[in-house]
Amino acid sequence: RNPVFFSCPMSNKWLVDVVGTDFLMHDQLGPAQRAGYRFVNAEITGIDREKKRVHVTDGFFGYDWLILAPGIHHAYEAWFGNDRAAINHTRTRFPSAYIPNAEHLSLKQKIRNFTGGDLVMTLPPPPHRCPPSPYERACLIAWHMKKNKIPGRITILDPKDGIRPIGEGFKRAFEELYRDQITYVPNARISEMDPFKQRVRTSAGEFKFDDAILMAPHQAGHLCRSAGLVKMTAEGKPVNGWADVDEVFLHARGDTSVFVIGDAVGPVSLLFGHYPKAGHVAIWHGRMAAHHISALAQGKEMQPMLPDNLCFMLVNGDPLEAIMVDFKYKFTQDLIEQKQIDVNERNPELFVRDMNWAKDSYRKLFGT
Repeated sequence: RNPVFFSCPMSNKWLVDVVGTDFLMHDQLGPAQRAGYRFVNAEITGIDREKKRVHVTDGFFGYDWLILAPGIHHAYEAWFGNDRAAINHTRTRFPSAYIPNAEHLSLKQKIRNFTGGDLVMTLPPPPHRCPPSPYERACLIAWHMKKNKIPGRITILDPKDGIRPIGEGFKRAFEELYRDQITYVPNARISEMDPFKQRVRTSAGEFKFDDAILMAPHQAGHLCRSAGLVKMTAEGKPVNGWADVDEVFLHARGDTSVFVIGDAVGPVSLLFGHYPKAGHVAIWHGRMAAHHISALAQGKEMQPMLPDNLCFMLVNGDPLEAIMVDFKYKFTQDLIEQKQIDVNERNPELFVRDMNWAKDSYRKLFGT
């Protein structure tokens, strides 16, 4: 759909000018030419799994195997039902910028124009895209406010009972670096949102705001629903909003011709639920789907693969210091087990590693 690739990973740094636009934007045509595949810039209008067709604005494409990577959509309906005026007002005035589109530009301009006051940031209930990134975003906006002596305060409304992952690292950053800029409120589950009067009612109290970054609940991108991959109730509502796939091989339940990768994937383990919805995991999912399709194309059995996940979060802009979380996966009997290691100490070397990871990922994906 998008003519160029804009990277959501690393975009929090871009919001406060730690990295430039050229670092995040990449050409889609060059990689296709080098790797020998066809890139089509078009809007997908529907998926017919019975006929194995992907419909676009000016026709359709048949497939033997289909890999869907639709990312997420913002489920504003959880707040507003079918009130399109409230949804459009929220999206326009208080964008969350968690899907690569004009919202990132709008949020960057909002940060530049912010002269002070109460800035509320609502966090989606888990699971949501890149779990530690809202806390990173809060830190970097707070750093921007502190550096430029902007008399404002960020209030983070978190539906969870505490910060996670990397809870201790972010807690230290809030207390040691941004005591005058950040107020963290746990157990703040939203019961009423009024974007017109600029107030939000939660289980932790009511909050008014001068400006806001309003992150609605996340669900799988609409293509998953179009393809019949999201379980629905008898009333036509999504059971959990995520793609129902085989936990190990990531293909649609009972259909080895369709794979789902990235953030749209539903729960994979009774032990921990969802894989973290992060770029690192998405890259691994792409490798896994390719591995499985290669086996199927050769008439072989698919062999299990597991991802890993490594997330670096920048919490200070001067000096550039980051914290980190590392996830490892293994099979325990018939279940996938997750081991989480938090690195809570702020360290400039972790920021260097983050930049190197991004550069290496872009190089492998785009040859840049």
